[in-house]
Amino acid sequence: MDIKSFQNHAEGFVKHYLLADPFLPYTSVLAGIFLSKMAYDVTESFSSIHIKSYFALTNTKKIEWNNRGISTLHAIVISLIALNFVFFSDLFSDQRSLQGLIVFRSSPLSNFGLGVSVGYFIADLGMIIWLYPSLGGSEYIFHHCLSGVAVAYSLFSGEAQLYTYMVLPSEVTTPEINLRWYLDISGLKLSKAYLINGVAIFLAWLTARILLFIYMFYHVYTRYDQVVVMHTFGYLLVFVVPIALSVMNLMWFGKIVKGLMKTLEKRQ
Repeated sequence: MDIKSFQNHAEGFVKHYLLADPFLPYTSVLAGIFLSKMAYDVTESFSSIHIKSYFALTNTKKIEWNNRGISTLHAIVISLIALNFVFFSDLFSDQRSLQGLIVFRSSPLSNFGLGVSVGYFIADLGMIIWLYPSLGGSEYIFHHCLSGVAVAYSLFSGEAQLYTYMVLPSEVTTPEINLRWYLDISGLKLSKAYLINGVAIFLAWLTARILLFIYMFYHVYTRYDQVVVMHTFGYLLVFVVPIALSVMNLMWFGKIVKGLMKTLEKRQ
């Protein structure tokens, strides 16, 4: 009876507090931070047992190795959630006009996904600042601050969640970039896997960070009558954040193209 009673109390606590609408944003942010910590520990444990090159790394490089496990897990989870809401879910469908304007729609699942992403940005930004500049320079801090603020605003205000989810699939490029770093640090820069990875980065970046952004801007343009009624801060974020990220994406894409061309030239 004691175990059954404890189970009932635990279920009631989860349902009425942790997953209740007023607390869900905060719970999801904490879940994102917890998952980041878990991903770091799992990456560290797995690598120390199964990857020989891990032992040869300096302590700083080991931390970066483990940290990339965090960003890889976040990228996979949030990309799947985002792609579902953008292309498959009917939450933001124009056919559901009775639910109100698209820019003001949200759901418990959409809130939870954004909260997990905010938790990740907080955890990763903390590590970047703590070990600055080992895990990234000022551009990474700028990227995380800009993205974190935009996602957090969309989470707590309920505004423009569709457009936030249109930007988040850009994280799909993160696993490929992390794999490239893993291959490089493991001395496999001349391997066939490294070349295939370079092509994968090019295609993923072109699709998720160039073409999808163009689609987002087109979507905003065709539904500007809805965007314009948003709160001023949310209205600005819909334009400022994607434009700023687009500029950074184009700059990085130029470097990716140059790097891929050099790799292909060396193999001819």
